[in-house]
Amino acid sequence: MKRLNITFSILVFMFANFVPTATSAPQDVEHGKAGHVHSAAQLQAIHVHEADEAPHEGEQAGGVRLTETQMRLANVQISTLKKRTYQSQLYAPGEIKVNGYSSYVLSPRVDSIVVKRHATLGQHIKAGAPLVSLFSAEVASAQTTYRLAKAEWQRVQKMGKGTVSEKRLLTAKAEYEVAQSQLVAFGLSVKAIAQSAEISAEKLGEYTLYAGTSGAVLSDNFAQGQRVDAGIELMLIADESLLWVEAKLSANQTIDIAKGAMAAVKVNQLMYPAVVIQEAHTIDQVTRSRVVRLSVKNSQHTLHPGMFSDVYFEFATAQKVLAVPEQALLRNPDGDWAVFVQDEDGALISTEVELGQRFAGFREIKGLQEGTKVVTEGAFFVASEQAKGGFDPHNH
Repeated sequence: MKRLNITFSILVFMFANFVPTATSAPQDVEHGKAGHVHSAAQLQAIHVHEADEAPHEGEQAGGVRLTETQMRLANVQISTLKKRTYQSQLYAPGEIKVNGYSSYVLSPRVDSIVVKRHATLGQHIKAGAPLVSLFSAEVASAQTTYRLAKAEWQRVQKMGKGTVSEKRLLTAKAEYEVAQSQLVAFGLSVKAIAQSAEISAEKLGEYTLYAGTSGAVLSDNFAQGQRVDAGIELMLIADESLLWVEAKLSANQTIDIAKGAMAAVKVNQLMYPAVVIQEAHTIDQVTRSRVVRLSVKNSQHTLHPGMFSDVYFEFATAQKVLAVPEQALLRNPDGDWAVFVQDEDGALISTEVELGQRFAGFREIKGLQEGTKVVTEGAFFVASEQAKGGFDPHNH
């Protein structure tokens, strides 16, 4: 009996030690979970921190704040929008052309054979310079007739009016003048015509064509010994100091471009002032465009016929508008055009705008009020600072 009491006492003691241990297990589990759950005090601190980071009332999220040093180093400039009159631009593709009023086309006036050239392609020549020597059987026949007519006219003149009749005297004179006019019509110079009466027989038929104006040889379409027809172009001589530009505008373009209007011609990144001298009243059947002709000075000889160009016509706006420099415009993440506007607190905020007409270096904007402060230079730097401010290394 005593042994049973001792055994029972041992069991009661073990059970008493076991129960607290078993009942404490859930507390240990909860304690393990509490390692991953914020306490009430921690949650309160997080909310306070988030409240400090959230935008204050009246402040837009995404604004950029720059120090004076940043603005100075990045050349960020802020200007106040003000309505004013701008010069609007109208673009048209163009081509440099020979000045048709100062160019000279060299061509034979009778079927001939090329004997010798005296000028080469690209050569700058003076007016009256020999260009090409030709031979023509018709010229040889005309020179022979001229020689006979001149000799007859000189003979009857020496005989006097008492020896020959008035009719014969007039006939000889008329035949001489007709023979001389024929050589002039063939393109012979006064000097060459005078020499026709004295040259040897084997030289008959040879004649030389001379430059009618100073300039450069722009085309050279023949070879020595070649037979050329009357009227065919052998050379083109042009004075390149004043050239033409033919701008092609859409047939639907209704803007009136007056004679004497100023324009800018861009070739190889260089700008040249030009003046409108003509506007075609017909539509080109091939390109379906109307041509506006301009004259441009080429004192440095940097322009040459055949070069393509960009032509910008300028017109004053009918009324004052708001506009910003082209570099002030950027694309926002949605793909819309935007500018950076400075608010009352000095933050620079990307604001969408609607684009209007294009001016010389400026672009009309709509959606902002006059007096708004806008970043006009350094907008790209502001955008990069905005992008860096929106990057969170903790992925929050």
